[in-house]
Amino acid sequence: MAWFKKERFAPEDQDRKKVKVPEGLWLKCNHCRAIVYRKEVERSARVCPKCEYHFPISVEERIDLLLDLGTFREWSAGLEPKDPLHFKDTQRYSERLQAAQQSTGKKDAIVIGEGRINGARVVLGVFHFGFMGGSMGSVVGEKVVHAADGALRERIPLVLVTTSGGARMQEGILSLMQMAKTAAAIGRLAEARVPYVSILADPTFGGVTASFAMLADVILAEPKALIGFAGPRVIQQTIKQQLPPEFQRAEFLLEHGMIDLIVPRKRLKETVSSLVEYF
Repeated sequence: MAWFKKERFAPEDQDRKKVKVPEGLWLKCNHCRAIVYRKEVERSARVCPKCEYHFPISVEERIDLLLDLGTFREWSAGLEPKDPLHFKDTQRYSERLQAAQQSTGKKDAIVIGEGRINGARVVLGVFHFGFMGGSMGSVVGEKVVHAADGALRERIPLVLVTTSGGARMQEGILSLMQMAKTAAAIGRLAEARVPYVSILADPTFGGVTASFAMLADVILAEPKALIGFAGPRVIQQTIKQQLPPEFQRAEFLLEHGMIDLIVPRKRLKETVSSLVEYF
């Protein structure tokens, strides 16, 4: 009968037998859904060790990844959005802006400035998806124009890293106007033969994709990045057809001629530097 006897533990014994795992040790990959060790991901520049999906990184990490250390000088840092339409859905737009600014420490969804890549001067713009999904409002559009005009004035290459859900609908038509405004600024660069390199990170969608992000001389993308205009579910419901596997992933777009090259994060600086030197 000893086989069926239940052992009883004192509460302190039970606590000793519990394995305490600190929070935040593991991450779930957005692509392969595998559970991966956080420190292993961080050691590999925040790349999934299972499928090579590139996790989002901060603006500061992106700048350090691309530019020579200590060379970045921010432009138009004081620009911040207003609420001209006094827009309100479940929350006031002004309150959403305040919350995003407090949580990210940024004025809006893009940081622009000048720096050096292996000694060569460039103008760099980096989107922050954590700021309202990297959405493009009037300030984002204005900063993209400032970056393009600065590159034109100095006759140095423009490099933009995009990650965005698209236009910021809380600004209505003012947001949609940024598509034409930024495209015109990129057009001036093209006429003056000043190079422009676009780097598409996960995800890049909507009005950003439909304007300046896809107008570059060379379009690069990180592996497994989702890139498109509308999301796959919306497209599938509209055309009433099953979409191909990995539709809108960077690899699918490369195969169909929509982008020029897929570049792993660790090789981005080297690749952009080679392009800048070539141009």
